[in-house]
Amino acid sequence: MSAFTEHTGETAPVAARRAIEGVQTRFGWLPTPVALMAGSPQLLAGFLAASAGFEQTDLSPLEREVVVLAVSTTHECHFCVALHTDKLTRLGASAELITALRTGSPLPEPRHEALRRFTLAVLDHRGAVPDDELDDFLSAGYLPRHALDVVLGVGAYTMSTFANRLTRAPLDPPLAAHAWAPTT
Repeated sequence: MSAFTEHTGETAPVAARRAIEGVQTRFGWLPTPVALMAGSPQLLAGFLAASAGFEQTDLSPLEREVVVLAVSTTHECHFCVALHTDKLTRLGASAELITALRTGSPLPEPRHEALRRFTLAVLDHRGAVPDDELDDFLSAGYLPRHALDVVLGVGAYTMSTFANRLTRAPLDPPLAAHAWAPTT
């Protein structure tokens, strides 16, 4: 038995119901992690606000997914990796890029690889990225603003990945084709 409740629009705390309805409308189904996060309306609202803010950054949709997959694989969140693999597929990303992101391998495009490495540096150094690693990121054509956008993405998806792991959120059937497990 789990300590966490998988909520519905009817069972969720009142403060989480509108968010649940919005996510369900957007996806066409209610992702189990959202149903579980609804147990803390503030966590759910915080994650949704942070991820919506991240979606508005100057990073392209593909670049945002590079950040999300770097965070998700580092934190070993099977749900996020599957969900964002699906998103990358819908964006038309190459199989080579998707495989590299899922395995933590160098990315085929140097600019995306610089973004992946910088995201990992933000995680590894808890934000105190060494100057040479920041310089490498900026030399790839990114701006200081983009470095801060990466921090927003890391924050948003750290919330999500940690909540998903804590609640042991299962993989929903619509994502089964993109199932992922960390390599040992």
